[in-house]
Amino acid sequence: MSASELVALVSCDLGAIVRGRSLPSAELGDRLASGVGWVPANHSLTPLGSLAEESPFGSTGDLRLLPDIDTRVRVRGDGEAGALQLLLCDIVETDGRPWACCPRQFLREALAELRGEFGLRVVSSFEHEFQLLREEPPALPFSLEAQRRAEPFATRVMAALSEAGAEPERFFAEFAPHQYEIPVSAAEGLAGADRSVVVREVVREVARQHGLHASFVPLLDPAGPGNGVHIHIALLDTAGRPALYDAGQPAHMSQLGMSFAAGVLQHAPALSALTAPSPVSAPRLLPHHWSAGAVCLADRNREALLRIPPLVELGASELAGQLRLEYRGADASANPYLALGAIVRAGLEGVRAGLPAPPILERDPGELNEDERARFGVGALPTSLANALHALAQDETVRGWLDPVLYDAYVGIKHAELQATAQIELGEACRRYAAIY
Repeated sequence: MSASELVALVSCDLGAIVRGRSLPSAELGDRLASGVGWVPANHSLTPLGSLAEESPFGSTGDLRLLPDIDTRVRVRGDGEAGALQLLLCDIVETDGRPWACCPRQFLREALAELRGEFGLRVVSSFEHEFQLLREEPPALPFSLEAQRRAEPFATRVMAALSEAGAEPERFFAEFAPHQYEIPVSAAEGLAGADRSVVVREVVREVARQHGLHASFVPLLDPAGPGNGVHIHIALLDTAGRPALYDAGQPAHMSQLGMSFAAGVLQHAPALSALTAPSPVSAPRLLPHHWSAGAVCLADRNREALLRIPPLVELGASELAGQLRLEYRGADASANPYLALGAIVRAGLEGVRAGLPAPPILERDPGELNEDERARFGVGALPTSLANALHALAQDETVRGWLDPVLYDAYVGIKHAELQATAQIELGEACRRYAAIY
């Protein structure tokens, strides 16, 4: 590694855009304790490139991007471009105090609260879907042909993710044209969300090296399936034992796990403003899209906001360690720290209140009568970003998790996005966001 090789000190902002500053790697050691300069107003930059007019920040103030050495990533270049090298950062005040609007700090505090009250630790994994924007006709969904057409990108991206420490598990073609998914191993605490950021940036980098554009846009084609982010969450107790598993309960889900799930479902509309927060997010989350058409808990059902994945009895895998909750209502326009932090806090509210177990959907929502559809929340997620923001404003609990300045900055960005896309058709908005994400 050359001493002049650039290393980027970065943060994932409120619009899920990774921004930061680069310096020669030889200078990194001097910056680990002091970081590099940052500006509060950067937290009002929209994904569309403009500065939100509704912003709590002005031209004054200074911050620091303080690197976390444990997040260091290096992926070799292609002979022309240099290596991708980055460290994820906390945003702090110039004296080192946490900044109230730092997304990593938001998640850190949620995790600390859950552990402090109930001794529970969070292990999570973000499953990203993405599409390679290609002109050629696509191969058939899920086919080996579709996977082979992705070469040499496919092999290279798996190697790059391994090199970056993201622990990729599989590479496979998905349903939409040129759509792929790369599940990665779960990680504890902040590392789960950190890994989400790394996956996206490494996939984009390797795609660029192969002359391709990889897009994680929530919806590329209004008539087709979109790209979701499935957030898998497991809980461990103080001894490191799985806390969600109870062999004697329905779906093997413990009462604690049921209360956690009930808390998430109770705050689902407001959560959607943080987990699916672009103008092209809501159209993906409709019934019969295999996304999150029903605000309910389900066992092996891909229409539910919260899904209990199957426990595989083949082989020697221990069942308790497999059990997890899969939140299916997120996408890559969400900041992963805000998304996971909000889900954790919602679950924590459910555990605190000892909420009863929600009903488990075991059928296709299309088979339900009207009373059953209401019971399982079919079509109950906000149908637009504007509706999601309204739900967030009305839910005092969820809104209260956000520092008032963070809330104002976040909503200001989202209002700017709504204004910028108000007069264009959904298809055009999808194309614009495909270029961004």
